[in-house]
Amino acid sequence: MKDQKAGHKSAHRETDNLEKDAIQHEAEEESVTKATRLSSRLIYEVIRRDGEEELERPMPSLIWSGLAAGILISLSVLGEGILRQHLPQDMAGRYLIENFGYSFGFLVVIFGRMQLFTENTITTVLPVLARQSRKALSAMLRLWAVVLTANVVGALLAALMMSKTNMLSTELTEAVIALSDHAVTMGAGDSFIRAIPAGVLVAAIVWMMPSAEGNAFFVILTFTWLIAAGDFTHVIAGSVEMWIMLLAGTMTPAAAAFGYLFPVLLGNIIGGTAIFAILAWGQVYDEVRHGAGSGDGGQDG
Repeated sequence: MKDQKAGHKSAHRETDNLEKDAIQHEAEEESVTKATRLSSRLIYEVIRRDGEEELERPMPSLIWSGLAAGILISLSVLGEGILRQHLPQDMAGRYLIENFGYSFGFLVVIFGRMQLFTENTITTVLPVLARQSRKALSAMLRLWAVVLTANVVGALLAALMMSKTNMLSTELTEAVIALSDHAVTMGAGDSFIRAIPAGVLVAAIVWMMPSAEGNAFFVILTFTWLIAAGDFTHVIAGSVEMWIMLLAGTMTPAAAAFGYLFPVLLGNIIGGTAIFAILAWGQVYDEVRHGAGSGDGGQDG
């Protein structure tokens, strides 16, 4: 009887030890997984699936999300204006500090998961590169057109609030107009060439977000600050400034469209798609095509 009880205790201890070993092994695996950087293929797959979801979203959702993004990206203009208004003019590094305000709108829009056109230039192009079908290309172009239009209309609504109401103080209005004048009157050639690195930087944010974890705030803050500090041009944030200049009567519609909006749009697309997205796709092309990537990465028509 004693031997039987001892045997039971020994079996229980052995079972407990096995369970403890399993728990420890599971904890170690979880730690290793957290410590291991995501591979390019996994980052690609996260963004590709996100892009697939975006392409399937209904039209009203795209419109409202795009409008919200266009309105709230105006916080970038306001943020810069507020910092410029209150920082001493003779302060060393004033320009670099005031440009942190540019990040405010992007933080709200990206964390709020709103539709921002320049994010879509990489998020939705990856499914198109994977599927290589007319249907996917048509869906992407439809989404681009809807989101871009909604963003620009949202930017107009924000500019109307800032320009045609008493929402801003006289000093802040002057700071915002000065920022806007500098941003959108550099000429079509400069606007275009400065839009290319801006497209690359926004696409880099998209590419880094899956592995950013708790550092996403600093990724967005740093890269959008670089856009402002580098004097690069972003079609949606700049649309707010463009509308402000139009509403102030200091810019003609032709100058706004052909001197700023279309050149910056083209530059952002080249930077975010033709350069960054293709380079990102190139990193994983062989793995995806040989079955190491997504299961539905093949052609669909």
